[in-house]
Amino acid sequence: MIAIVHLPCIRNCNACERYLLTLLASAPGHWRDSQSLAQSPATNAAHARRILGQLRAAGLVRSHPGPRGGWMLERDAAEIDLATVWLALNGEDPILGVHVPQPDCAVGQRVHRNLLSLDRRAREALITELARTTIAGVLLEDAPATAIVSG
Repeated sequence: MIAIVHLPCIRNCNACERYLLTLLASAPGHWRDSQSLAQSPATNAAHARRILGQLRAAGLVRSHPGPRGGWMLERDAAEIDLATVWLALNGEDPILGVHVPQPDCAVGQRVHRNLLSLDRRAREALITELARTTIAGVLLEDAPATAIVSG
């Protein structure tokens, strides 16, 4: 039996992209339609297609239109680490949601600089940790954290 693991995500609390990728990885070489893919993460097909479109633009999945079409992984699940997935969907966006202060507020400017520095460090730590785990590793049933570390 394949376990679909819910991974915490700072920006997308339902972790839909990891569900979609693990579902695709559980059926390598087979096209999966967005309607069936959307069922496991309890979302709708339109939302699944939006996320899958971003993952396709990053070269992680491919699509085929039509009634027999759908989605499948572009690469082996063992070659797709979670950092790549996170970056594909979040890019360079800050993870702390840092807002720009008023230009004439010295305290706000100082707090902003400090939060940007914290955000950079947190982002680096997050990406480093996510890079240790692949989609294939997430598919391991009841895998201890050390079992899903790649490399």
